[in-house]
Amino acid sequence: MSFLVEDNPARRRFEILVDDALAGFAAYVPRGEVLVFTHTEVESRFRDMGVGSALIRAALDQVRERGGRIVSECPFMTAFIERHPEYASLVTVA
Repeated sequence: MSFLVEDNPARRRFEILVDDALAGFAAYVPRGEVLVFTHTEVESRFRDMGVGSALIRAALDQVRERGGRIVSECPFMTAFIERHPEYASLVTVA
């Protein structure tokens, strides 16, 4: 199984493809250099396979590479960051 995570600015979300099928997304609202993540969704057939975590990790890595910051209004992303404090430095207040 191969994962590919890409930013889709036109739809304001990071999307994860699993073996070329859209498996989920993390939606955001841009506010300057800050992305406010509002919702993460994984298709039911891809749940419990690590797809959501792979999506969040790749999205946060891409934000870090760009020098951006995030606000997490998404409970899944917030829980991920709490479990992976190496991403805490990306979080800012709205």
